[in-house]
Amino acid sequence: MNNRNETAVLLISCHDQKGLVATVSDFIYRHDGNIIHADQHTDQEQSIFLQRAEWQLDGFGVPRDGIAEAFRPIAERFAMDWDLRFTDHVPRVAIFVSRLEHCLYDLLGRYRAGDLRAEIPLVISNHEDLRPLAENFDIAYYHYPLTSETKAEQEPRILAKLAEERIDLVVLARYMQIVGPEFVGCYPNRIINIHHSFLPAFAGARPYHLAYERGVKIIGATAHYVTEELDQGPIIEQDVARVSHRDSVDDLVRKGKDLEKIVLARAVGLHLRHRVLVYKNKTVVFE
Repeated sequence: MNNRNETAVLLISCHDQKGLVATVSDFIYRHDGNIIHADQHTDQEQSIFLQRAEWQLDGFGVPRDGIAEAFRPIAERFAMDWDLRFTDHVPRVAIFVSRLEHCLYDLLGRYRAGDLRAEIPLVISNHEDLRPLAENFDIAYYHYPLTSETKAEQEPRILAKLAEERIDLVVLARYMQIVGPEFVGCYPNRIINIHHSFLPAFAGARPYHLAYERGVKIIGATAHYVTEELDQGPIIEQDVARVSHRDSVDDLVRKGKDLEKIVLARAVGLHLRHRVLVYKNKTVVFE
């Protein structure tokens, strides 16, 4: 007997057409499923239907290992792109960092508090600086020095470590390196990056200094999935804070770090709860 808290989640996208909501609901109903969350959206400009349906596994008439096969004829009938997930699966997450600690510390604090439904078996970095922080949380820390000469050699080693640890999601928590195409290809829509400001404004190593020089009135942070095109992946979450002429560069940096922590944590949480559906380099986030 399944625990009533265990659920199945269907994420669906396809060309908009009649009968989609009724057909998905009927599939769950016919097999004695109890829907606890259902939401949908239609992109009118592109005529794309998107849906998230979640139902209890307790009492459902199809064994969990047979649900995908049972749903497949419906998916083929409507030419759906679809993904079936189960909420009792605990994803394994790897966090990548460089020298800035604020996002890592925030994620590990939430993890220790039980706010992230995940396992975090390791932290990977191109520097040694944050090893004590990871080890304070009893998490393994792996150092892979990266230069333009060693990157081609090191990335396959990193990917091998991720495969060994059965990693489901990679979080770039201010990891100041560009991951290569092969890396991205191994984790499509499963690498989340946090970016200062609203993309693509104020790129580079000193974004808050550039923002200060322009006299900005808001600063922001953007969390997005990583694609081969730098900082152009589907956006998951964003937020802003107001600033003024009274704020120094240090004030902007402090406020920016707070935003980065919050936005990254929200994005990771949404992904872990199967709330994000990617289509055409955009996302629908089912809150």
